[in-house]
Amino acid sequence: MSSLFARKPLSLLFQEAESNEHGLRRHLTAWNLVLLGIGCVIGAGIFVLTGSAAANYAGPALVISFVLSAIGCAFAGLCYAEFASMIPISGSAYTYGYATMGELIAWIIGWDLILEYLFGAATVAVGWSGYVVSFLGDIGLHLPTAIAGAPFGYDHVNGWHVTGSLINFPAVFIVTLITTILILGIRESAKLNDFIVLIKVAVILLFVGFGLSYVDTANWTPFIPENTGTWGHFGWSGILTGAGVIFFAYIGFDAVSTTAQEAVNPKRDLPIGILVSLAVCTVLYIAVTLTLTGMVPYTQLNVPAPIAVAIDQTGNTLHWLGPIIKIGAIAGLTSVVLVLILGQSRVFFTMAADGLLWPTFSKVHPRYKTPYVTTLVTGGVCALMAGLFPIGILGEMVSIGTLLAFIIVCFGIILLRKREPDAPRGFRTPWVPFVPIMGMLVCFVEMVSLPIGTWTRLLGWMAIGLVIYFSYGRRHSNVQRHHRKNV
Repeated sequence: MSSLFARKPLSLLFQEAESNEHGLRRHLTAWNLVLLGIGCVIGAGIFVLTGSAAANYAGPALVISFVLSAIGCAFAGLCYAEFASMIPISGSAYTYGYATMGELIAWIIGWDLILEYLFGAATVAVGWSGYVVSFLGDIGLHLPTAIAGAPFGYDHVNGWHVTGSLINFPAVFIVTLITTILILGIRESAKLNDFIVLIKVAVILLFVGFGLSYVDTANWTPFIPENTGTWGHFGWSGILTGAGVIFFAYIGFDAVSTTAQEAVNPKRDLPIGILVSLAVCTVLYIAVTLTLTGMVPYTQLNVPAPIAVAIDQTGNTLHWLGPIIKIGAIAGLTSVVLVLILGQSRVFFTMAADGLLWPTFSKVHPRYKTPYVTTLVTGGVCALMAGLFPIGILGEMVSIGTLLAFIIVCFGIILLRKREPDAPRGFRTPWVPFVPIMGMLVCFVEMVSLPIGTWTRLLGWMAIGLVIYFSYGRRHSNVQRHHRKNV
């Protein structure tokens, strides 16, 4: 049993970080990392999930949900920043868990991160499709519903059902395009992200600036809709459930840590990228949520493209802004898909280098110096999910996966402070153990507020992961091989 919790020594992690033996190129500056964080965080939360979360869970009080999630993310972000400054390895929370709690917990985190990054990219790709279909409709191009929607649908009343569509082709297209760009190189991917982020932040500021003139305060009444009698459907329980669901909106700052082996000065720049991107995005989320729910009654926002609906609500007055908003949303969601697929491929890459996944996953392209096999696998599975499944189910799975990862990272900081108090840290989480304990508490409350079906799917997903670990990962793990030699 002790071998299941064998930890990867910090000395070995420091050695790997210094040698960068797997050949990834270091091109990312602090500016690139901040924009990667913003590029991932600002996207689905504003352009996609805001509408469905307001319509189904919290109403106008969704802004409180965003504040609660921001508080949890702030605590978790401070813990991520310390780990990232100590252990600049591409595995993110997986690597941090390996250093503090051992291999089995590391595997659980790594498998869990698939929910965060892979399912996250699929969710955003579905939202991207919604905005593309809306934009094309504005210019007179109408995609047939057979190739513009998921063939499977789900709601809390009717459960699973067939929609009549064949595949969500736009979602598959954007995932395929992004996968190709990521294989071509990290520098090229970062430049594309930098450009897209500047566009979408400008578009968001335009929406808030002009949309405030069309806010009807009557749409904020009641600010907290009365609970329907079911936990999580409006009222304060709806605010908590909404916070758990839109927690998805904040993933991205942790994806910054997956680029550690491609950062020029990771020990200094990773904490900057994590914390600055989180702060900027929180302010933008609050502003957009208030504007959106003020422009449109929350009951009308259960759509894949809620900001497009808000613009259309103004009639001809802001008609000129509609195409700009939709282009900004399309560009913004593109950068989210890019960062999430990038993050997932780097986590797979690191797990393969540790022996927990097949060696093929650790291959680097001889010309482009990117982990092309993991990028292809990640992109292929993501395209399949985005083409077949609805946005709501994908989003809830991402939220529960992210919350679990954050809880483990926060706990890891407490353990590491006791086990390795003198290890060099470029950044120290303040007020330990208060900050990590509060991070765990907030994330746990949001986890238990998620729908029961989401928990069932999480347990099923974890069961699949444990089968893979015990049938392959444990027998081929580098740490386990070392452990067996010393027994």
